[in-house]
Amino acid sequence: MSGPGTSIAGRAFVALQHLLPQHLLSRLIGRIARARAGWIRVPLTRWFVRHYRPELSDALNADPLAYPSFNAFFTRALRPDARPVASGADLIVSPVDGRISASGVSAQGRLFQAKGQDYSLSSLLAGNEALAARLRDGPFMTIYLAPFNYHRIHMALAGRLVGAWYVPGRLFSVNGTTAALVPGLFARNERVILEFAGERGPHAIVLVGALFVGSMATVWHGDIEPGRAGGVVPLPLPAAQAWLEAGAELGRFNMGSTVILLLPRGAARWDDTMVESQPLRLGERIGRLSAAEGGPAAVPR
Repeated sequence: MSGPGTSIAGRAFVALQHLLPQHLLSRLIGRIARARAGWIRVPLTRWFVRHYRPELSDALNADPLAYPSFNAFFTRALRPDARPVASGADLIVSPVDGRISASGVSAQGRLFQAKGQDYSLSSLLAGNEALAARLRDGPFMTIYLAPFNYHRIHMALAGRLVGAWYVPGRLFSVNGTTAALVPGLFARNERVILEFAGERGPHAIVLVGALFVGSMATVWHGDIEPGRAGGVVPLPLPAAQAWLEAGAELGRFNMGSTVILLLPRGAARWDDTMVESQPLRLGERIGRLSAAEGGPAAVPR
C-alpha cells in the first residue's frame, strides 16, 4: 500500500517541482510578499489567516492587517514574554517553532532524512570537510517550519559566530512528501550554514531554503537572496563578534522552510520526547549537553 509520501499524487507533486523554474517563482513570490499596495497585501494576508490559522495572540502586533507587507506579517515579532527560554547552562533549547522531521545521531557521517532516505553530513555542509570532521557522528535534529509557524530563528545554545557560508542549490519543497521522494533533499537545496563556538564547544545550524522561500536572512548579513550563480560563498563575519545567548534571534525565513541543528560526537543527548513529528516551541528544552570536553573549539564568553 502506498503511503502519503509515495502515492501517485505525491510523486506527481515531486515531478512537477523538477519542472518548475524554482528560483524564478521564489523571487516572484518574494516580490509579491513584500508589496505594500493594499490591493495585494490585504487579500493575501486575509487568505493566509483564513487558510492557515496562525497563532496571533502571541505576536507583538496581533492585527495581521497592520503590517506594511505580507512578508512583514509573516516574519512578525513575538511579545517578549511569549516564548520563555528554558534556563540552565547545560540545556539545549529549540531554535524555532516547528515540528521534528528527524532527530538522532548521525552514523558514519550520514543523517536520516525520511524512511528509505539518508544523506551525508559532508554534502549538507557543501564539502567543508573540516567542519564535517568536527560534527561527524554527532547529534542532529531537523525541524520543519510550517506556514502557520513563527518564522524567526534563534540560538539553540549560547555562542559566537565563527563561520558562515551561502550554498546555492535547488528549491524543492521541504514537506514530508518531498523529503520521502527526493534523495539528499537538504543537501541539494539552497542553504546557509552557520558555525558557532561556545564555552562548551562548537555547534552549527543549517538554514535550508525551499520552494517559494523569497530569501533567508541573518542578523549579521540581512537578506541572502536565492539564485546566486557559482559555488559556495563565504559570508563575512561581524567585526565585533558579539556573543549571543541561547534564545537570541539569529535570522529568519521569508516564507517557510527547515533548520538542521548539528553538534559534535558525544556533545549532547536529546530528551526522550524528541521524536519524529513532535511539535516544538521556541525556547523549550530539547536536550542537555554532556560534560565539557575542554577542547580547543571551546571559547570564552
